[in-house]
Amino acid sequence: MSGPQCCSNPPILDPASGAGHVEKLAGFNTYVSGSIQSNLTILLVSDIYGYEAPNLRKLADKVAAAGFYVVAPDFFYGEPFVRDKPDRPFPAWIKDHGPDKGFEDAKLIIDALKSKGVSSIGAAGFCWGAKVVVELAKVALIQAAVMLHPSFVTVDDIKSVKVPIAILGAEIDNLSPPELVKQFDEILKASEVDRFVKIFPKCAHGWTVRYDVNDTTAVSCANEAHQDMLEWFAKYVK
Repeated sequence: MSGPQCCSNPPILDPASGAGHVEKLAGFNTYVSGSIQSNLTILLVSDIYGYEAPNLRKLADKVAAAGFYVVAPDFFYGEPFVRDKPDRPFPAWIKDHGPDKGFEDAKLIIDALKSKGVSSIGAAGFCWGAKVVVELAKVALIQAAVMLHPSFVTVDDIKSVKVPIAILGAEIDNLSPPELVKQFDEILKASEVDRFVKIFPKCAHGWTVRYDVNDTTAVSCANEAHQDMLEWFAKYVK
């Protein structure tokens, strides 16, 4: 379920990036952007490179500018995946940072948000984070879900989704190839769950957050996906 694509194009992490700030939420260091007065919150669940990735924070700020309160927690406890670390290869790292643990941690975040008076929550997950988000969608702890180039997500997961869900996939993706994404679409169609499913041509796994900011085509493709995500949340998180 994981491979080279899952780890490709690692970002240069920058704890100072973004227009928001980091605060503690349910005990987790969390990048926060926008105003809690919104009462409409979007939880961003990162890929394996974590919440200090500048493109993820830039996206959080973009979502906040659309009127949402956005939180992106550090579900890796200060240890995002690092490539080329011989003593910590991916199989060893994922044992300590599985999406099952991320799901349990995300429930704590949601409880903390509700205690602050948040009335509606959407969640978007990238790669690893998509598995966390689909688990939230299976137990209806959120009002809407978006999965972007998902990893670890299975047909059985999709069969159990209970909230409106958007799935944004890449044409070039060994982790969730177009054939699997189309299967997800058919399952959701049969279950009558509101869905939006789109496969982006010529894009590869990770394109929405691991793009080169100097590559205008890559930026355009990422922006298109971001807009689809925003429109989905505007429709269902209210």
